[in-house]
Amino acid sequence: MKIFTTKNEIAQYFTSKQGKIVGFVPTMGALHQGHISLIKQAQQNSDEVVCSIFVNPTQFNDPKDLEKYPRPIAADIAMLEQSGCDVLFNPTVSEIYDDNEKWHLDIGDLEHLLEGKFRPGHYQGVTQVVSKLFNIVKPDLAFFGQKDYQQFLVVSKMVDLLHMPVQMVMCPIQRETDGLAMSSRNIHLTPYDREHALILSKTLNWVKTNFDAGTIPAIKQQAEAMISNEPGIELEYFEIVNGKTLSTATVDTQNIVALVAVRAGKTRLIDNMLIGG
Repeated sequence: MKIFTTKNEIAQYFTSKQGKIVGFVPTMGALHQGHISLIKQAQQNSDEVVCSIFVNPTQFNDPKDLEKYPRPIAADIAMLEQSGCDVLFNPTVSEIYDDNEKWHLDIGDLEHLLEGKFRPGHYQGVTQVVSKLFNIVKPDLAFFGQKDYQQFLVVSKMVDLLHMPVQMVMCPIQRETDGLAMSSRNIHLTPYDREHALILSKTLNWVKTNFDAGTIPAIKQQAEAMISNEPGIELEYFEIVNGKTLSTATVDTQNIVALVAVRAGKTRLIDNMLIGG
């Protein structure tokens, strides 16, 4: 695996790779099998697979959250090498950002719903860094996990608005054997928190199974109660929405997704499930 830390190095590398299909998996490191599943998907659809590891400061609302974000780079490199990834791009903050940069992209309601409501400014940071990474790596295909469902919609909208020649690919959520969605944040869970965090996948599965047995407001209310009654879990939101717009789903909605965010102890977790229509 080639490892590059500067834009110039990676640009030079790809000048000799003209005509190859480049698949790109942008990450913030602390890799787990969910990330590796993206690499595997990219390998099936690309000639050359690039993974980036960059903990992006502009998408953190809380400086403490940025500070404590895990950065096990040696372990990450070992995982990528084992997976057969071709290129790692691991730049410094100063390589990506100039001083006092300004950025604003109008992505409409997507910026202010759900995650956007609880993490104001987050998606401006996401679009800022992903646009930079796309311009540096110049991928043909970009692979993102379904777990960050809203992020996929936001980046897809950015690609459309900026007319970027990148095809977006959403890859399924990878779960632990007990149902917990894989996440870099899971390492912060105490055994108690982790046990009770299973209520997320249990509730999402219940919603999917029982979706046709009641009205959407009734199903939503029951799901909220299931999560709120779980010890040590603080519900931020549970929404059943149109999978393309994130507006509230109705009986006529074709593409329905249930999305949830909670705090399990001190750790914030998100999860979702495609329900259908």
